[in-house]
Amino acid sequence: MKVMSHREFSQDSNVWLEITDSKLDVGAAYDWAVTDSCGAVVLFSGTVRNHSEGRTGVHTLSYEAFEEEVIPKCREIVAEMKNQWSDLGRIALIHRVGDLKLGESSVLVVVSAPHRPEAFEAARFGIDALKATVPIWKREAWETGSDWALGAQHVTSVDQVAKTSQQKMSARK
Repeated sequence: MKVMSHREFSQDSNVWLEITDSKLDVGAAYDWAVTDSCGAVVLFSGTVRNHSEGRTGVHTLSYEAFEEEVIPKCREIVAEMKNQWSDLGRIALIHRVGDLKLGESSVLVVVSAPHRPEAFEAARFGIDALKATVPIWKREAWETGSDWALGAQHVTSVDQVAKTSQQKMSARK
């Protein structure tokens, strides 16, 4: 069986971007993000659950991607994260493709920063931007059938996600 993985680390080793069909190692991603200059690490792990909108008994998710576009889109997300939060330590955007079972992680967004507010905000932006801009699609299999996920959205730009994110943060203040 051929293993598919496209992994990229930045020259300074502070950015890890990956799309893979291998199981995601949450602990390794967390450990990698810890640095001496950062007092906060936020790790988001999206996992396979047993239901979705209007569907019970979901047992498998299958992710497909336009692989050539995943890493370039993730680079755009990281650039915007660094633009909005200039003191971030490390950033990881990692997504799995292929068939996943209940409880398995499909996506990891990991951010370290000197302080928790920036780490939380940047991680939230990272997952929102990844879901909105990176061409990855989800197919659900449940007790009586399978189909593409109902909550899919049109792929948009990182700039649009940044504008929406800034509006939401302003509204919270």
